[in-house]
Amino acid sequence: MYLKLLFILAVTINFGTHSCSQLVEKTNNDKKQKMNNQAGNNKTDEEWKKVLTPMQFSVTRQNGTERPFTGEYDHFFEKGVYKCVCCGKELFESGTKFDSGCGWPSFYDMKDNENIILIKDNSIGMSRVEARCAHCDAHLGHVFEDGPKPTGLRYCINSVSLQFEADTLKK
Repeated sequence: MYLKLLFILAVTINFGTHSCSQLVEKTNNDKKQKMNNQAGNNKTDEEWKKVLTPMQFSVTRQNGTERPFTGEYDHFFEKGVYKCVCCGKELFESGTKFDSGCGWPSFYDMKDNENIILIKDNSIGMSRVEARCAHCDAHLGHVFEDGPKPTGLRYCINSVSLQFEADTLKK
């Protein structure tokens, strides 16, 4: 059973990266230049370690991954905005969050395409698309093409890379 699930996951990821790669090429060029000019991008590792927890540092600064189903926001569905834990830029709105069952918070769209950069990632022997904060270069997670409509995308994001700001407007 485990091998069958692993095979399905590998096939899904492999097929899902082709169109994402086109998206990567389209969105990265301008963002890379902007990212290099942002104030939050020039902190040293020692400075980041002073303001982040060890897990936040591991994920956002060293491209780590939190264990699945352990993150604070995996089964969290309050109304509000998810921001970068490193620089506070708005990344995702709660209205685009869905339960994908993958073990990490999942969103089908980003709040502002100026705040997230997508990068080809071949780091573990397979082709994926990495999501990073365009302002401070924090590793957020990865993007796959198995999400719901209207985008068909699943931004699979580490909880520790996010901070949540609740919607204070009562309706």
